[in-house]
Amino acid sequence: MQDRITVKGHNGEFGAYIARPKTLPAPAVIVLHEVFGVNADIRQTCGEISEQGFIAVAPEMYWREEANVNLSVTSEADWQHGLRLNQAFDRDAGARDIRDTAILAAKLSECTGKVAVLGYCIGGLMTFLTTARFGADAAVVYHGGDTEKYLDEAHRIDTPLLWHQGAEDEFISKPAQAQIEAALAKIPNAAFHSYPGQYHAFSRHNGAHYNAEAAALAHKRTYEFLIFRLR
Repeated sequence: MQDRITVKGHNGEFGAYIARPKTLPAPAVIVLHEVFGVNADIRQTCGEISEQGFIAVAPEMYWREEANVNLSVTSEADWQHGLRLNQAFDRDAGARDIRDTAILAAKLSECTGKVAVLGYCIGGLMTFLTTARFGADAAVVYHGGDTEKYLDEAHRIDTPLLWHQGAEDEFISKPAQAQIEAALAKIPNAAFHSYPGQYHAFSRHNGAHYNAEAAALAHKRTYEFLIFRLR
């Protein structure tokens, strides 16, 4: 089956990677990438999510800046390129794109109509913003960078939300982590999990700070949460 679909949003068309489970119909999970685009890590993540019985859809968030972004986490040049794309990225337009992706996913013939949003770093922030502004059936954030700058929107969230945070995250300071945890404590059905000794992107496949034990625990919590909320 095809592994790409086209999302026709309000502001243009963009691509998305899709991985389908063996048993359909199924709920969908919108998977939001880091600064590296829909790369091998995100495609592998989509495959793992589909193995849990969900349709995984990863939209190209940077399509306005550059099409088909697919960067390596081990290349310094790719890191810098991704950071430049992220700096130019329109977060408000991006949230609308994610909403459009979720609407499309819900209407797929093989989807049950239930849709969650799940993201990493910038994708985690975009999960937070999209959920606050447009809602979802469930939301999962892995180390959402810059979220502390948008906590005035936290009160809008009524979606069940799960947050994973490495306690030693080098990009999200301990004061920022405390602010995020305090904001989530005021949201019904929100849970904040801190992972002692873990750094940014501790669950990224083959990443510099990958920790198999912590990643397995985070993913276990995620899959149990999604199964409970979407089925």
